[in-house]
Amino acid sequence: MTRLRKVVFPVAGMGTRFLPATKVVAKEMLPVLDRPLIQYAVDEAVDAGADTLVFVTNRYKHSIADYFDSAYELEETLERAGKRELLAMVQGLLPPHVRCVYVTQEQALGLGHAVLCAKAVIGDEPFGIILPDDLIVNDGPSALRQMAERAADGKTGVLAVEEVPHADTGKYGIVDVDGSGDRIRHMVEKPKPADAPSNLAVVGRYVLPARIFELLEKTTPGAGGEIQLTDAIAALLAETPVLAHRFAGTRFDCGNKAGMVRATLHFAAADPELRHLVDAAPRSV
Repeated sequence: MTRLRKVVFPVAGMGTRFLPATKVVAKEMLPVLDRPLIQYAVDEAVDAGADTLVFVTNRYKHSIADYFDSAYELEETLERAGKRELLAMVQGLLPPHVRCVYVTQEQALGLGHAVLCAKAVIGDEPFGIILPDDLIVNDGPSALRQMAERAADGKTGVLAVEEVPHADTGKYGIVDVDGSGDRIRHMVEKPKPADAPSNLAVVGRYVLPARIFELLEKTTPGAGGEIQLTDAIAALLAETPVLAHRFAGTRFDCGNKAGMVRATLHFAAADPELRHLVDAAPRSV
C-alpha cells in the first residue's frame, strides 16, 4: 500500500474575482468565518496522510508562508496575557511533523504548468493536488483521503467528480466513464452541453502517479501558451487506470463570491453562537 505523503496546492492565481481585496490579500487567505480558505485545504491534506505540503505560488504572494510560519511577537503577547486557548490555536495550524515547501511559478502558464513546477519536490511518488477554491466538507474521511485509499497501489489515478447541470458543462472538464461507472475512458475540457459525454465534472481534487510529470513535459501548450493538466491526464488514460471518484461531502465553489457566501453560511449554521443569525437571514442566496 502506497501512502500519500505529498500534496500540491496551486495558489499562484491573482484572484481577480475578489478585487479589490485581493490586491493585497491572497485569495486563499480570504476567511470563511475565522479561518482562511487555505486552512481548510491543508487540513484535508493532513487528514489524507500528507506530511509535505507544496505551495506553488508567485513571487508576490507572501501571506500564505507568513500564515504558516511562527509569529513570535503574537505568541509571546498571548502567553503573557494568559490567553492559552488562542495561543494553542495560533501554534496548532499545522501538526509538528508536517512541513511546507514553497515553489515559485514564474509565469502563469496554466494548471498543468503549476503542477509541473512541483516536480523536483514530489520526485517519483504519487501525490495529491488540492485546488483550495473548491472547499469540500463532510463529517467523515476527507475527499482527498477517500481518493488516496483508492489509489493505494501507487499507479492508479483518481479524480474527484461531481454531477453538474448539463447547461454548466462548459465550465468544467467532463469525463466519460465505462460501464462500471468509475473508470475514465476520456476527458473533454469545457464542452458545450450538446457535445458533453456526460455531466460528470472534474472538481479540485486529484491523486496522480509521478508519471504525470513526464506527460506534462510533453504536453503542447494550448491557447494563451498554457499547459493543461487535462491534456496530460488524457495521455495518462492510455497507460494506467484513472478513476472518477464521486466523493462523500459537500462542495462549495469558493472561486466566486456566491460560493464564499454559501460556505460561510454553512459553517455559521454549524456554530451554536452564530446559528440564530443564519436562521434569521434571507433565503435568496
